[in-house]
Amino acid sequence: MPQGTLPLDGITVVALEQAVAAPLATRHLADLGARVIKVERPDGGDFARNYDADVNGLASHFVWLNRGKESIVLDLRDDADNALLHKLLARADVFVQNLAPGAAARLGFGADDLRAGHPRLIVVDLSGYGDDGPYRDRKAYDMLIQAETGLISVTGTPDAAAKTGVPAADIGAGLYVLTSVLSALVRRGVTGEGATVSVSMFDAIAEWMGHPLYIRMYGGRQVERAGVGHAAIVPYDRYPTTDGEILIGVQNERGWASLMTDVLGRPELVDDPRYATNIARVERRAEVDGLVAAETAKFTTADLDTRLAAAGVPAAEIRELDGLADHPQLSARDRWRTVGTEKGDVRAILPPMTFADVELAMGDVPALGEHTDKIRAEFA
Repeated sequence: MPQGTLPLDGITVVALEQAVAAPLATRHLADLGARVIKVERPDGGDFARNYDADVNGLASHFVWLNRGKESIVLDLRDDADNALLHKLLARADVFVQNLAPGAAARLGFGADDLRAGHPRLIVVDLSGYGDDGPYRDRKAYDMLIQAETGLISVTGTPDAAAKTGVPAADIGAGLYVLTSVLSALVRRGVTGEGATVSVSMFDAIAEWMGHPLYIRMYGGRQVERAGVGHAAIVPYDRYPTTDGEILIGVQNERGWASLMTDVLGRPELVDDPRYATNIARVERRAEVDGLVAAETAKFTTADLDTRLAAAGVPAAEIRELDGLADHPQLSARDRWRTVGTEKGDVRAILPPMTFADVELAMGDVPALGEHTDKIRAEFA
């Protein structure tokens, strides 16, 4: 196993966080080697602890998002506990918070005050809609952000809109927090100055809406919901086989030629002017999808998948979640590890960032307040 130094070894992060977005960011910081001290409420802690009980009695979101952290329970309305958090921040490198707008400042942890006292501190405020504007104080759950940014309007089938199956707004915002912290740490290494950073879930998904937004603004049309298909590329959808379905995505004319000639045995369609370009195929979407489906229905899923891979045509089997848990790519690349929890060990996938000289940290998932006494003694 690689034995190098973790990238964020020696960095201390204090997180006044809950739910998904901020915990995702700080979990990645912990994976990268930072010490992450998670501050939780006395009345049950991070409410994500109670979303479900599917992981040996623990919540799936919490187990996913909080490994490698230390949990301290503080009542920030108590003077002594409030003072202790200030002591933690005096020795921290990064402070991340995603309380309701203005709540951190009312407790004495506003970015301006903290930076005035600790100019090297990197303060990140994560919100739903941003620091100002008419939506500033609105509730901002993932589904609501997906609705307000138009993501739901382009997701689903022609018959029904849908939100994404994972919390896209939370994940997107959390990754922008991660990027911001890493960028600020690099800049601080050059200038010695910390940073004040704001990230909002709304801004994150507004950024992700780039291509459908431009199509609406400049093309004058709403991107149609296409299920698993693509509004601007054909063939790019699910197609039947003798025993199921398979996804095929052809993004250029070389791919179209390979699909027709090397896989489906219809070389006469390669240069047919009705189908020779993607623009032409989009204009005849139903016709193209129908002719592709008529050919794919002659193969089993496994046989067709093999033929498509050999021809270099992008394709994928449509797997249920068991298919991911048992995916041969994860097994072949040794991507599973074991992490501890108060209810026993659980499997976890290695972080996506793979360093050649060191394996990223995969710390235990903390019980509520597990490190309270230790941290109180350390910062007394």
